[in-house]
Amino acid sequence: MRNDRLFAPLERLTTWMAVACGYACLGLCFLIGYEIVARRLLSHSVQGVDEIGGYVLAVTGAFGFSAALLNRMHTRIELGLHRLPVALQALLNGTAAVLLAGFAIFMLSRVWDAWQESMSYGSRASTPLQTPLWIPQGIWLAGVALFALVAAALALHSLWLLVRARHAELNARYGPPTLQEEVDKSLSEAEGQLEMSGEERPS
Repeated sequence: MRNDRLFAPLERLTTWMAVACGYACLGLCFLIGYEIVARRLLSHSVQGVDEIGGYVLAVTGAFGFSAALLNRMHTRIELGLHRLPVALQALLNGTAAVLLAGFAIFMLSRVWDAWQESMSYGSRASTPLQTPLWIPQGIWLAGVALFALVAAALALHSLWLLVRARHAELNARYGPPTLQEEVDKSLSEAEGQLEMSGEERPS
């Protein structure tokens, strides 16, 4: 994550939402487990588990976009980018950030239209729960809005770095991770797991 004070509020908000989504997925696991046991032993079925699961996964994915973007965990395929001059790398990385922000904003506009339509028509799910669609779509909209906000903030920051010719910093922040960075991250995570398990680091 970035240590800049500019991004600290976004990082905190994204972390809180990621944790909340994690608990939502955990709750969904318990609900599915109960559904399996109830069908097997009680000949009883909980109505709407698949519907609720779809809502949880959609919302988790929407909020997860922001967490992935801030942690540089989103997928970028690069072919020879690191072989290019530093200034050209910076231009391409800045362009990628702007294009991603544009896509996020476009996605937000489409989700907003869907939510508005559901509100206008009072649409309900054609399921036993008959959920008013504006409720799950509204939470989904919030997740996509956070993604668009994060993407736009990062795009503006990348452009600011590009204008100030801080190419190396722009590449370090917004370029795809290098192989060495991936190795260092994996080693750091492995060491953290060893410390949590109380095992000694191998010499």
